[in-house]
Amino acid sequence: MKKYQSIILTSTILLSSLPAFSQIKLTIKPESEVRAISPYLYGRNNSFSFTDPNAQMSAADLTRIKDAGVRFFRENGGNNSTKYNWRKKLSSHPDWYNNVYPNDWDKVVTTMQQNFPSAQGMWAFQLIGWVAANNQNNFNDWNYNNSKWWEGVAQNLAGNGVLSPTGTKAKVEGDPRLYLQPWPADSSTAILSHWFDRLKVKKENASYWNMDNEPEIWNGTHDDVMPNLITAEEFIQRYVKMAISARARFPEIKLTGPVAANEWQWYNWNNDAIVYNGKKYNWTEYFIMRLVEEEKKTGVRMFDVIDLHFYPSTSNAAEIAQLHRVFFDKNFAFPEANGLHRLNGGWDASINKEYIFGRINGWLDQYLGNNHGRTLALTESGINTEDANLSAIWYASTMGEFMKNGVEIFTPWSWKPGMWEVMHLTSNYNKAHYCSGTSDAEEKVGIYPSKNMSGDSLSLLIINKTATNQPVTVSFDEYILDSDVTLMRIQDLPKNETFVSKSQNALVKEVLKPTSNKLNFTLKPYSVTMAMVKGHKGIYQEVALGIDTKEELMIYPNPADHQLNIGIPDEAIKSIEVLDLNGKVVLKGKSSRMILPESISKGTYFIRIDTGQKTVVKKLIVN
Repeated sequence: MKKYQSIILTSTILLSSLPAFSQIKLTIKPESEVRAISPYLYGRNNSFSFTDPNAQMSAADLTRIKDAGVRFFRENGGNNSTKYNWRKKLSSHPDWYNNVYPNDWDKVVTTMQQNFPSAQGMWAFQLIGWVAANNQNNFNDWNYNNSKWWEGVAQNLAGNGVLSPTGTKAKVEGDPRLYLQPWPADSSTAILSHWFDRLKVKKENASYWNMDNEPEIWNGTHDDVMPNLITAEEFIQRYVKMAISARARFPEIKLTGPVAANEWQWYNWNNDAIVYNGKKYNWTEYFIMRLVEEEKKTGVRMFDVIDLHFYPSTSNAAEIAQLHRVFFDKNFAFPEANGLHRLNGGWDASINKEYIFGRINGWLDQYLGNNHGRTLALTESGINTEDANLSAIWYASTMGEFMKNGVEIFTPWSWKPGMWEVMHLTSNYNKAHYCSGTSDAEEKVGIYPSKNMSGDSLSLLIINKTATNQPVTVSFDEYILDSDVTLMRIQDLPKNETFVSKSQNALVKEVLKPTSNKLNFTLKPYSVTMAMVKGHKGIYQEVALGIDTKEELMIYPNPADHQLNIGIPDEAIKSIEVLDLNGKVVLKGKSSRMILPESISKGTYFIRIDTGQKTVVKKLIVN
């Protein structure tokens, strides 16, 4: 590639008074690691709540969701999806006495598609075999304590159970046959025909379906019908029946599983490894291996997305700031690693590097070969903090890791102040393709660049994961900046929600002037910054104008239309060349006044001026 040169500017902006050795170096390589960013990373759970049949989304909520740029809606309700009866529009609430309440997915999907016609939704099939039948046998929690939460909300009291005033177990368990009914696989997948044939729901916007929810803990969440957990193999057999039924009704469907509950359940079924053909497997590997076997046997594609949940318990700020490293970082020792010790079927406490999504990619390649087309999802997650700035940097860092590594779906369950701001920033200002960005202190500052198709615009998502100011220098490999850079910052957030709309939010904007094709600025503690960059492919090199030169060489007007003036006498000019971006000379001259012929197209060029003693190359815009 041709090396282009640029003069050193006499004016610079120093945004940090800290010594140079303390600056963190960030490097952008726009032509490396380029991959499409999934629009389904900009997702949420439970954006629509229609447990009340007469409920309507408020105009303010609708504006917030639209302006934030939500593009994926997981609307199945998590635990409440396991016993959902789409025919009667009822669901049993396992976290609230198993009481049965209205739940209208028909209304959700039609409302979603009316207001967000290009967005994607996610629902769920019921594999446990029972669904809600009626709400005539609920525990009267209003009469008991005005429906307030207490430790006994998990007691199985629907179906004439007898309350225990303390603890989580009822004196007498309710009878689930009074409020549930049997539900085979075909009853579950029949919702597809109901939606697509009768309601005219758009298939392409209702493609993703969870294969139920957190089955590894059904003996806890749904112990009314499953006090003793079925075996992993029995679950696989139920899964296979559902997958065959769903694929027959909707061949393009995207099936996601195992929808595992948390780190322990990523590796364990019923608190143990799984023995199969004389070998021990952890749960996620077993799930993949067995379903690939079933694919080969049946010829039916069994899964499209490996889907996990993640609920770390730490409340330590420094640990929360590093939680994004759990998924792909092979050097990160996760303090809460526990189920991981069962990775190889036994128990090895020395294994503490989690990188669960990295491991899953390895298993997918192992059992399916390369180019298998299966992807990754995190459809529930939550962190233990009320600090909006911590929530923002955790969410942004996880989003960045998923952009970098090709994760398809990200829908946090717990939604806290700070997250709307990050959703708005990333969904609206990220470009379509990730490109390489590195930090020489990843544990302190992370960077996740993206670019548009032409490469003339970059968005740099930069995250300070520390409780102190961090000065940074951003440099560019084979990329030349064309203009000043806009910084949009999320910082110093209060405890309460700040995002209302595109025009009412906490974004702080400023304009930064590059210095020698680099950006120098300081990040506030626990902050998220987006740098909006305009530029083009090329190699930047500095050349001084000479010891006796005090002022920058003037070339004007720039942008130019017909005539171009060089700010030195004709006799001082040895040659002038105008070059296109490929280094081809399109015009030559020796005069300080040049007429641009009509044959020169509009666009960006370089003008090279040789005085015999020095050569100066500057960018030229032709209008």
